[in-house]
Amino acid sequence: MSGGPGAWTGDILGPDYQALVLAVPRPDGTPRQATLVRHRPAGTAGQAEPAAAAAGAVRRPAVLYIHGWSDYFYNTGLAEFFTGHGYDFHALDLHNHGRNLVSHELGGYVDDLSDYDDEITVAHATIQAEAGAGGRDFPLLLMGHSTGGLIAALWARKYPAKVGQLVLNSPWLEIQGGAAIRRAATPLVRPVADLRPLTRMRVPERTFYWRGISDEAYGEWRVDRSMRPPQAFPVRAGWMRAVLAAQRRVAGGLGLPMPVLVLLSSRSMLGPVWNDAMLRADVVLDVRALALRAVSLGDSVTVERIDGALHEVFLSTGNVRRDAYRRLERWLRGYASGNG
Repeated sequence: MSGGPGAWTGDILGPDYQALVLAVPRPDGTPRQATLVRHRPAGTAGQAEPAAAAAGAVRRPAVLYIHGWSDYFYNTGLAEFFTGHGYDFHALDLHNHGRNLVSHELGGYVDDLSDYDDEITVAHATIQAEAGAGGRDFPLLLMGHSTGGLIAALWARKYPAKVGQLVLNSPWLEIQGGAAIRRAATPLVRPVADLRPLTRMRVPERTFYWRGISDEAYGEWRVDRSMRPPQAFPVRAGWMRAVLAAQRRVAGGLGLPMPVLVLLSSRSMLGPVWNDAMLRADVVLDVRALALRAVSLGDSVTVERIDGALHEVFLSTGNVRRDAYRRLERWLRGYASGNG
């Protein structure tokens, strides 16, 4: 595991954002990279370290955000919310996603979700060093969306001292239809994944979610097609086996010691035909199954169901986003007091 020497450079999101390439080679030594993005509002972007990390100052709390599968970080509103509340905001583009995408055909492919552990750990160490925290524990607010939420929850279980609070935005904690469907699917997927892990599975490939977020369709967000294709990456058998195995671990209970916030839409619409009502629903995951599974995360879990929310709650329409941010702010006051 190696962060490698690197320097922050300008990012695609504009002058208030910088990016740092993290060298995180595979266990066999072959190269691989992730990209850490930070938000520094005008006036602080040129500083070598946050003002709060200066000698004698109170250290600012930090956020690390992990995107979903087939995705990358571009939600500037989320970054601005946290920096506006006194946090240092960072987001991680995982390897073979977004800023690091090597191949669309094999985009996002891993055969075990723990394959992301090293890059999250390097990102945490980078943020800790940037904050001037030395070798002490530096618990941050870890946030994950969809598959990134599943990855974040498992990483928090392995490294609880590094996570002060966990915020999960429509995390893929359970397969559509619930545990019974997952148990039935596992023995069907496993033989194919064991013999031919790169086999492309026959699953619906739709653009419904992209239509709801992209300003090329009905959404408000500039989404780069080369980094976040309208259709998700092809689903491979080995990757699906990895997701099912991770969900099985969640179902067994993670026992997370930190407070957890789970944000979900109030309803799902998973049908095969486009309907304008999909602009006010989760068209990717079964939110009922997610809400039920959330209680397996730990002893202090808050679930917020947000009417009209999309799969990525903070990409929803303006009124819905404001509702979601109000709920997040309320939770932060209760569980991260002193952080903003």
